[in-house]
Amino acid sequence: MTATYTFDVFSSLDGFGAATEPWTGYWGKQGPELLEHRLALYREPQRMVLGANTIRAFIGLLADGTETAVQDPWVTRMIQTPATVVSTTLEGPLDWPDSTIVKGDAVDVVARLKQESDVPLRSHGSLSMNRALMAAGLVDRVQVTVFPVITGRTGLDPIFAGAADFDLELLDARTLDGHIQQLTYRPTPHPAG
Repeated sequence: MTATYTFDVFSSLDGFGAATEPWTGYWGKQGPELLEHRLALYREPQRMVLGANTIRAFIGLLADGTETAVQDPWVTRMIQTPATVVSTTLEGPLDWPDSTIVKGDAVDVVARLKQESDVPLRSHGSLSMNRALMAAGLVDRVQVTVFPVITGRTGLDPIFAGAADFDLELLDARTLDGHIQQLTYRPTPHPAG
């Protein structure tokens, strides 16, 4: 049996994964429904798959005692989820419980994980890694949480910049807190012209 792989990402309406100041986390648009839904996503057994840049950023954002430390319960649950970190540069141990660094190409690592894992796989962020995994046909679901903002001047990390072309089959759509959209798609490579 092959484990399902979900690429989970937050986005502004114009496709950026983050923005500079004055925006804050969740672009300041989070509410209780979003936070509870995120917590529910991490109640089920699963394995996180993260790239080196994302794990570095998460560890920095989650460090206790820092001004920017994230304390949301779903984030705490995510940190407690077993994680495979794909990297050619990182050395352990990481300041992330139950994490394993696997050296090598992400496509090879995730192909093997999909065959060996007895739980679903989820990646939050890790944009370049997940674009490569989509191109290799290893992403089963793309879950995009769209926040009601446009960050044309301040946007960082364009989510799908440089990605291949895909057709998307909508599997689930929900509105959270009356203004945030979570859209879950099954990606299929779009045939070349």
